[in-house]
Amino acid sequence: MILFLRTISLFVLLLVSFCLPHSKLYADQLMIAVASNFSTVMYDLLNDFEKSDTDTDKAKVVLITGSSGKLYAQIKQGAPFDILLSADQDKPHRLINEGLAVPNTQFTYAIGSLVLWSANQKLIKANEEVLLKGVFNKIALANSKLAPYGLAAEQVLTKLGLEQTTRVNWVQGENISQTYQFVASGNADLGFVAKSQVWGKNRLINGSVWLIPAHFYDPIKQDAVLLKKTKNIQLAKKMMSFLQSKAVQDKIEKYGYQPNVEPINYIQGR
Repeated sequence: MILFLRTISLFVLLLVSFCLPHSKLYADQLMIAVASNFSTVMYDLLNDFEKSDTDTDKAKVVLITGSSGKLYAQIKQGAPFDILLSADQDKPHRLINEGLAVPNTQFTYAIGSLVLWSANQKLIKANEEVLLKGVFNKIALANSKLAPYGLAAEQVLTKLGLEQTTRVNWVQGENISQTYQFVASGNADLGFVAKSQVWGKNRLINGSVWLIPAHFYDPIKQDAVLLKKTKNIQLAKKMMSFLQSKAVQDKIEKYGYQPNVEPINYIQGR
């Protein structure tokens, strides 16, 4: 049976790597660096992976979540991750070019959807009216230098001609999870978050929302890549293939992601 551990910080991860023998750290676990917007989905998918991988004995799958930019930086600094699930295509591509990821293993595992969300059920009227009228105090969005969802949010504001006029009202999160917390806690009246954070069973979980049309921002194609540091290549390849399966892709779509209509190129090994 696979044991799934909850998210741990990079500090704890590196501390463990120095305290335990090298072989013991890597032999029985898989470390997946996952973009914040996908963490909830990934926890759910791990249960399915456990059921599908009966041959794996006493393996541990550890999720480390954060902004794609931070995860990329940690990989560059030597973090012992096996797989990166980024919120964009650029960082996996750069890791391949920099010799830190395995060529021919990059694929799109999800296509994100951006929404404008408020915990106040009456604030957003299912369109951009609240932005155009400026009837809010603080608006949250992720840091565009670290998080692709933040870049998409800025593109929406630019398209509406509001990027400069609203900047004084911005509250920026390091990643999309922190951005969501700003809105959920009331520290921001509304904010640009991932649809998957506020959507479940094909409906809005709470609050009010504008489902932003896809043509307002560049496609948020979220890519996975196998990292060269992996010491558990067989389990890593199983996870990569699992994420590419039709059943998993269908489940990901139900969490509020756009359907991936492009054919997936399956990994070719190492």
